Amino acid sequence: MVRDMLRESRFLAKDRGALFWLLLAFILSIISVAFGVAEVRDQQRTIAELVEEDRADRANALEGQEDWGGAAYYAFHLTYAPPSEFAFAALGQRDSSPWKHRVRMLALEGQIHEADTRNADFGLVGRFDFAFLAASVAPLLLILLLYDLRAAERTARRHDLLLATAGSSKSLWLPRALIRVMALFFLLLIPLWVASAVEGASLGVMIQASVVLLGTLLLWWLIIELISRIDASSSVLLTALVGLWLALAIVIPALSKAAIETRQPLPKGGEILLLQRETVNDAWDMPKEATMSAFLEEHPEWNAHATIEQPFEWKWYYAFQQLGDMKAEPLVAQYRSARLARDHEAGVFAFLSPTSFVERSFEKLAGTDAASMIAYEESVRDFHAQLRAFHYPKLFKDEPFDRDLLEGLPAYDPKS
Repeated sequence: MVRDMLRESRFLAKDRGALFWLLLAFILSIISVAFGVAEVRDQQRTIAELVEEDRADRANALEGQEDWGGAAYYAFHLTYAPPSEFAFAALGQRDSSPWKHRVRMLALEGQIHEADTRNADFGLVGRFDFAFLAASVAPLLLILLLYDLRAAERTARRHDLLLATAGSSKSLWLPRALIRVMALFFLLLIPLWVASAVEGASLGVMIQASVVLLGTLLLWWLIIELISRIDASSSVLLTALVGLWLALAIVIPALSKAAIETRQPLPKGGEILLLQRETVNDAWDMPKEATMSAFLEEHPEWNAHATIEQPFEWKWYYAFQQLGDMKAEPLVAQYRSARLARDHEAGVFAFLSPTSFVERSFEKLAGTDAASMIAYEESVRDFHAQLRAFHYPKLFKDEPFDRDLLEGLPAYDPKS
């Protein structure tokens, strides 16, 4: 077997067509990894700059405040989902879902969804990152490397002679295909490993990513092997393989996307924003007792401090801000559950499309899948609850304003 591999390596070194495709694979791998690293580092720089600006802006806003309500109103707080060490390989949902927000004590859902444009879109083609290369481009390159191994020999009328010389079909075609598959595998993988080492990705993640890449190449090798056994010309085999690639990589994902969207209707983020704003705006014209009664159903602990005696009081103002969130809560829950349901069904359909399966696998390893972005939104809601827990006792108990206590304001922790 070793001698056969050495022989095929020498043949491969003389095959200019194969060398061209292998070189192209290596260049594309470098480009995809470079694009991913550049994007991740740009996001990291953006976060670092925003963290500093957010701190300075909040300190400036709090400097001139004289009561707790004004301090809560003018202080913004940055929340963000930093990219993982492996995010460069699969940017995933970070392309379509917000990964940073500046929030304050006002009604939260409007602040989350005012930046919501395509939260639940399942784009078929996104950025040119390594996940896209491995899922969609690598199978095409493998097809171009393997489709005419047999057909070319038949056309040159050497097929039977080669079989007779080799002694068996396995000893002839297996080493020839294997050396090409492994060459493609390592040329794709080397830039990924180098970038992973530079970015600090864990060994476990890298091993899993390598297994996913190897698995998809072996699967497509099997598909190509089965089809190339058909006694047909190279052009017919290439057409059949490209047609199959189109079906698995484009048609099935497109049909599954349409089916999922039909089965799982999704409220728009704009609907949530509109409902919340209407609720908040209507509260200005409602009797204050009605507002406070609805608020106290959620927060009975403030029942003894909920009397409103002035035309405007901050505790009443923040009470109807939270009523906006409470009114939108059923729609938010529907939105979240529908997104999770879509993601689950997309995972099921991915078993019909190697392209979708590979991309989803890389996104999960990179922490850029839909579940990760939904988890970030939940962390924003948890942080906003911490802000309310900090301000409500001071607002409802009419505590004297003490600027020093603002040092205890909750700080967003992206790792929590």
